Amino acid sequence: MAKTVLLIGTFDTKGEEFAFVRDQIEANGCSVLLMDIGVLEDPTIAPDISAEEVAQAGGSSLTSLRRQADRTEAFEVMTEGIKKMTPRLYEEGAFDGVLSLGGGSGTMMATAAMRELPLGVPKLMVSSVASGDISAYVDIKDLTFMYSVADIAGLNRLTRNILANAAGAICGMVQRQEVDQKDQPLVAATMFGVTTPCVTRVRGKLEDAGYEVVVFHATGTGGRTMELMIREGLVTGVADVTTTEWCDEVAGGFLSAGPDRLSAAGQAGIPQVVSCGALDMVNFFAPDTVPEKYRSRNLFNHTSTVTLMRTSPEECREIGKRIAGKLNQSTGPTALMIPLKGVSKIDNEGEAFFDPEADKALFDALQEHTNENILLKELNLHINDKEFADAIADQLLTFLNHQQTELNQE
Repeated sequence: MAKTVLLIGTFDTKGEEFAFVRDQIEANGCSVLLMDIGVLEDPTIAPDISAEEVAQAGGSSLTSLRRQADRTEAFEVMTEGIKKMTPRLYEEGAFDGVLSLGGGSGTMMATAAMRELPLGVPKLMVSSVASGDISAYVDIKDLTFMYSVADIAGLNRLTRNILANAAGAICGMVQRQEVDQKDQPLVAATMFGVTTPCVTRVRGKLEDAGYEVVVFHATGTGGRTMELMIREGLVTGVADVTTTEWCDEVAGGFLSAGPDRLSAAGQAGIPQVVSCGALDMVNFFAPDTVPEKYRSRNLFNHTSTVTLMRTSPEECREIGKRIAGKLNQSTGPTALMIPLKGVSKIDNEGEAFFDPEADKALFDALQEHTNENILLKELNLHINDKEFADAIADQLLTFLNHQQTELNQE
């Protein structure tokens, strides 16, 4: 059975370009489902899902939007409409992947709908803004961007090739061989380069015990993506070794995961083992991105585009307090593992961020503010010591095995 591509676009102003892409998709052996989001005029190609249907799903009507002639209102209504319709159509089996073309507004609308789809569903956006910062469009979903080079305004020798490549790409995505997924429970873990030895060993032990492990880079989006997967019920347990995103949240760094970090596992009641990985560093980019008020602090050039700032004792106390507050809300088995000899590769004697005073402030705050429901373990080890990694893995496996035993008894 042929796979189907949902093609979202403004068929009133870009009908020629979308018709070309439609024909290219069909030439590659796929079917096309056409969704029109244009409000200015009637479409130049016949859609399967009309702009009127989208407007109604967004809480208005096409007639009303045209009468008001308010660009902002039309944008909000049509965006809301495709955000509601797209995931519903996917759940009904109407399409297998989605493609859109657009400039700034078209990209914002189409990607808002794409972000409503589950991880793993092919999502391709051909856009004139793709060569810039696209983080707002991608957020924490697996969107693929292709730079259109020229604007989506007419067909020529350049745009025909690029749009044909886009059609081939989305067809390749939806027609690929199905991946043989392992039927193993999933554990999520968090890692930074400075905690890699620990997390790698934890992952190995969990995999040896029969678990599949997904490691998230604790860069703000990584932590948020992990929280999303937990909320969607995809995760059995969490080895949250690297909680460094709290440093950026507290001190104003660039890699914060927001105030909801460390919430999902506790709310879901799944087993979690949490540690202090990289709580010694706040992340900035090139040196000139460090705020003036921090220029005299202990700074470390991790790379030419990454500048790290050592957390102060005051910041560490606040970080510890916030982490403890999140863990205290947990409804499932939770352990906090504290490595008394250092929290990252560069928080070690002789290294750039070795600061026993700051570490002590962090550890004292965690101890003071964590309630009795949290299993708190202090180990006289460095976070990257093998014994510390083994302790994390063993504790999580204990939680998971106990949970499985309880489920078997029910």
